Amino acid sequence: MQMIFNRLLLSFLVVVLMSPSCRSAEAEKYSTAPISNQGRKWRIGYLEAGPYINYPMNLRALTAAFVELGWMESIDLPQQQDENDTRKLWKALSKNAKSRYIEFPADAYWSCNWDDALRKKTRTEILVRLNQRKDIDLMLAMGTKAGQDLATNEHSVPTIVLSSSNPVRSGIIKGVDDSGLDHVNARVDPTRYERQIRIFHSIFGFRKLGIVYEHDTPDGKTYAAIDDVEKVAKELDFEIVSCHAPFSNVSEEEAQKAVQACHRQLAPKVDACYITVHRGVSLQNMPVLLKPFYERKIPTFSQVGSREVKHGVLMSIARADFKYIALFHAKTIARIFHGAKPRDLDQVFEDPPRIAINLKTAQMIGYDPSVDILGAADEIYETIETVKSEK
Repeated sequence: MQMIFNRLLLSFLVVVLMSPSCRSAEAEKYSTAPISNQGRKWRIGYLEAGPYINYPMNLRALTAAFVELGWMESIDLPQQQDENDTRKLWKALSKNAKSRYIEFPADAYWSCNWDDALRKKTRTEILVRLNQRKDIDLMLAMGTKAGQDLATNEHSVPTIVLSSSNPVRSGIIKGVDDSGLDHVNARVDPTRYERQIRIFHSIFGFRKLGIVYEHDTPDGKTYAAIDDVEKVAKELDFEIVSCHAPFSNVSEEEAQKAVQACHRQLAPKVDACYITVHRGVSLQNMPVLLKPFYERKIPTFSQVGSREVKHGVLMSIARADFKYIALFHAKTIARIFHGAKPRDLDQVFEDPPRIAINLKTAQMIGYDPSVDILGAADEIYETIETVKSEK
């Protein structure tokens, strides 16, 4: 089993390091150096369908990437009580960002609180502004639903889609190498979730994999990468044991209770669990979510990344606080401001194949990671952090 893991990791490294994108040459035509918009600042807007843990992390990392590229001065963004909230971050950027090149207007921020009616109204409002006022030079569409709302021919403002589970399957872009719209660029990692499941299986050889998602919507299946999981399950001959937990048009509390119930239901039935993107999963409720798996000595893998490992999930792919993904996006934005067409720039960026692992969780479930596993880990946590609820 360990030899299989080593071969998998080596093959992923070869793919990441040796497979240049066919659009890299086009990207290199355009500088990433700071440039003004004919003497004025480029104005950036932001849309999300609702608060989610990855969104503030992506926004913070993108800010740091702009600083690294010289587009703005270093800024101390406020610490958050609510791990999902981007509103305060945007407010701080709008008020305190020091730059001769870019700005983040306070009134160019929209969050729809996962309310479909508000989302529809907001989309209309944004399109009117983009087409009539024309005072926004680039939109950040954070997440799948925001990407779906702005990846449209109803406007032509450059749009960067961030933190989307699968922008191809969710219909945001036409394909991996072509967004299908001149003004749209969405980061893609086509085999990311397949790689996650393969690495997880190479280590534990599970026969029954638990997974929680919203069964009755295309978005639910996309967020959980069900097509990818099913593909690997068929190849490696393991069973998927799923549980339905709604996240659309329900409160965050209802979503959390649904995931908790599913975890209690799955724990006796599976020998591993894949923790997927879901509104019911947060750092605050991680202890109660993971308790059934701790008690049954079940290994868990986070689809989202190492922050959940830091808070008790056994392992994931290390993401370095989104640093490399954010730098990819920042360079894309810089090239667009230099005249590149978003559609012509690279969309593919694969997560470096390094592991994050929590040794305290490993101890609790009786798992003793080998030297090879630890050697492949960029992030090793020896304790389980908890987040206090605001309630």
